Amino acid sequence: MAERKKKLVKTIKVDVDKCNGCRACEVICSAFHAAPRYSSNNPARSRIRVIRDPMKDIYVPVYAGENARAECLGRDKYVIDGKEYEECAFCRSSCPSRDLFKEPDSGLPLKCDMCESDPELEKPLCVQWCQVDALTYGEREEEAEEEAEPGDVEVGVESLVDTYGWEKVMETVTRLSISKKD
Repeated sequence: MAERKKKLVKTIKVDVDKCNGCRACEVICSAFHAAPRYSSNNPARSRIRVIRDPMKDIYVPVYAGENARAECLGRDKYVIDGKEYEECAFCRSSCPSRDLFKEPDSGLPLKCDMCESDPELEKPLCVQWCQVDALTYGEREEEAEEEAEPGDVEVGVESLVDTYGWEKVMETVTRLSISKKD
């Protein structure tokens, strides 16, 4: 039987009634995650996206969640103020059926890391930059079973293998390791 422990869960609560669509959250997130940090701004690298319908004043911030290895079966439609949205528009997962929440250059899945850094931030930058308090930060304790989660490297390699195949990834790693020795 797996041991149950308490773990701290960090969350961002979204109040869609307050969001004005300014997209400051996207801008600061992409700048924070640029390499080197704050060197560029490319919202395609952001871990938060604002689903927008400016003509109807509808703005829904969605931040990246877990990577999904396969497409889900949920293809429901939602109607908001007379406009139809697909369920995928509000999904937080990076999955094979769409490019949302994938690194634009490599295709690797993106996941919100709550702006983990050293020194640690009090709350994620998207929350700090949201001037209308549409995004608020919270923490709660949950009981959870101890389970080994794959690290970022494992998830990245698995995604590359899924995209390019095991042989191509190994060939590239071998080529890179030889060129680094020279």
